[in-house]
Amino acid sequence: MTIEIDPRSGFCFGVVKAIETAEQLLAQSPELYCIGDIVHNGQEVERLQRLGMHVVGIDDLPSIAGKPALIRAHGEPPSTYAQAQAHGIRLTDATCPVVLRLQQRVKAAWLQATDTGGMVLIYGKKGHAEVIGIVGQTDGQAVVVEHPSDLDTIALPQRVELFSQTTMEPQRYHALAREVRQRMACPSGLTVHDTICGQVANRRDELARFASEHHVVVFVGGRKSSNAKTLFETCQQANPHSYFVSHPDDLRPEWFCDAHRVGICGATSTPQWLMESVAQAVRAMG
Repeated sequence: MTIEIDPRSGFCFGVVKAIETAEQLLAQSPELYCIGDIVHNGQEVERLQRLGMHVVGIDDLPSIAGKPALIRAHGEPPSTYAQAQAHGIRLTDATCPVVLRLQQRVKAAWLQATDTGGMVLIYGKKGHAEVIGIVGQTDGQAVVVEHPSDLDTIALPQRVELFSQTTMEPQRYHALAREVRQRMACPSGLTVHDTICGQVANRRDELARFASEHHVVVFVGGRKSSNAKTLFETCQQANPHSYFVSHPDDLRPEWFCDAHRVGICGATSTPQWLMESVAQAVRAMG
């Protein structure tokens, strides 16, 4: 059995930036709080917690007044910054640059749309941390669409500004844009903004090729990760013998019967060390 780790899988540059920022702060001080999971991977969060990082929610901000805290890679709405300032929390912003740019574009589009009776639509996972931060740029007025059927209850105005969460699947975004245009009384009033992360979009084709080159594929990702779910679907489409794990203990020996080539890959939120641990566990089974 040969086991190969996909060299293109693992942390995207936005996650690398957030993790490195957390590690630098922890090296300077043993006390650091992160507002929400720094990345949607439980194993990496646990590693940083062992170094001294504490994960807190919005409701916990009063209890960390005056202490250092980190804005995670997914970003936060303006209300989080306001609450942190009110409690004297010393914030370090580790928002992914791609997400930060998206927030700025959404805010600008919303300010312009409100003057003309327009609407901002966000294609994304309802309740996802990144989406909450994006919608916050519009004082909660942007409408989130996760499935085309969600449009059934939305009265589309003459002008619509359509954005996407950075980790969504490009083909589905384009399909949604076509659906929105067909439903509008004035189709030319739709502006579709290209806001899917290029690094994420390119990984789909790369991952499909990688999955097709192996007898069995083990995809390593966090259960909370939207990006992991999307990329795992790509693996399954390219290779039906693809399996999702979050930890080496999730592996099953029967997956590898008669498998000569095993591929290990992961999401943009999957650490390299975790993929290596999974590869070692597969090797032990072999």
